[in-house]
Amino acid sequence: MKTIFFLLPVITALLLGSLLPSSFAQFQAGGVDKEGSWYAGEGLKQGDFFSYTMCHVDYKECTQFDLDMWIKGDRQVGTETKWLAEVVVYDGKKIIKGEMELGKIAPEPTGGSTELGIYRGAFKSSVAWLSAFATADASAGGKGPKEFSSQSWGKIGNIGGEQVIPTAIETITVPAGTWETVQVGWKTGGYVSKVWIVDDFPFPIKAHTLTHVSEGIPPPEYEFTLLEYRENVQQSPFDKVIESADEFIAKGCDTNFEKEVSIKKPTNNFDYQMHVFYGPEDPVQGCEMQWLIKFISKFDDTEFLNQVQFDFLVVDDNMTPLRSIAQEEGRQFLYSPSGQYILDMIVKENPDSANYVVWIYGLAPEGIVPSTASDYLEMTIPIFPGEDSPTLPPIVQPPSDTQPTKKIPTWIKNNAGWWAEGAIDDDSFVQGIQFLIQEGIIEIPPTTQGTSSDSNKIPTWIKNNAGWWAEGAIDDDSFVQGIQFLIKEGIMSISS
Repeated sequence: MKTIFFLLPVITALLLGSLLPSSFAQFQAGGVDKEGSWYAGEGLKQGDFFSYTMCHVDYKECTQFDLDMWIKGDRQVGTETKWLAEVVVYDGKKIIKGEMELGKIAPEPTGGSTELGIYRGAFKSSVAWLSAFATADASAGGKGPKEFSSQSWGKIGNIGGEQVIPTAIETITVPAGTWETVQVGWKTGGYVSKVWIVDDFPFPIKAHTLTHVSEGIPPPEYEFTLLEYRENVQQSPFDKVIESADEFIAKGCDTNFEKEVSIKKPTNNFDYQMHVFYGPEDPVQGCEMQWLIKFISKFDDTEFLNQVQFDFLVVDDNMTPLRSIAQEEGRQFLYSPSGQYILDMIVKENPDSANYVVWIYGLAPEGIVPSTASDYLEMTIPIFPGEDSPTLPPIVQPPSDTQPTKKIPTWIKNNAGWWAEGAIDDDSFVQGIQFLIQEGIIEIPPTTQGTSSDSNKIPTWIKNNAGWWAEGAIDDDSFVQGIQFLIKEGIMSISS
């Protein structure tokens, strides 16, 4: 009996600890050994110039763009005095110019040019996000400056209400220079999001944050890095910048269009449903075109698919790829965590018609090769000639008996370099190369398939070759010879 009574308090404590989601479990003590405080907008002044590369999940699911901002001066808006900033956004091949108004209590964008609306939202929800916790003063709705030694700056609003806390003092290097920063962080679903700030500097230097998910690998919520910072800039640095819209208007392009044309049909092998919208209705050679691509379950047309790896291709009548949007963006594939994707492109195809293909590699977290077979949706779209643009020469495929070996895309060298450095393991590298060969992204000459055995190891010279090839020290043929060796030895298996 004594034993039972002795264990009861222990068992009770364990049960309560596991069953009660108390506020004590949600509180993490922070603070760093550094005097001083910080708030968003600290030290901001006329003449400051900032250049960031950034993304936010609400804009094309964290597709990267660059934002340059120059603090021009003040603007009176009613009874409030705000900062007036000139802004240029470089979004792929698009260049957008405009103005942005920033509050002086919290440097959040509150108005400005209409064409910058989506980018203002991304700026507010990323670079200026910490203004929800730290502002110039505690009056007029402000939060007040926050001490670096504070145990907590407040709670985030997602599930669990995790604490935003100063966690470390860290020296980091970004394109704008080397900075001694205070790292501010919080947990979301077991993963730590981080923002790096500098005392008396108005905006954070760098951030890497993650969305809250109940399971799996969380996609980024927002990321940014400071590329350049200058003080006392008294003349607009954007006077000679020409907007993309002006160039398109000069070429007679329609720049005010909606994605009104709708295509809804299953993919070729009926693995997925697709609902695609595009605009303008009559695409013009040399002009802009925009797509909204929705990936939908074949079992339920109200259910979006997650973690879609795909590409957007232009193909000839034999389904031979002529153009890859992913490769044009320097990427291995396009990726949609939510099943919806907005794609901007310039129509390079000749007048008449073009075969556009959404090629779906499969469903898998970013960076992991899908295990399912590929499927695709092909769309033939009429293309109209531009007013002033000359007709591009047709792309002629050489006869099959003289066709040269396809050049290996540059981005594959990154994977080879990481493997040579030990950043990815042998199995991941082999699996990735198998996938690329089977999809026709890497072409390997006919090679006899060897028999696999447990004793088969990848020789060191192949890993060395991969590293040298990534650095440009050896050519594509030498790298391909190493892959052929893996096939002959049965280390790598390629299905027909």
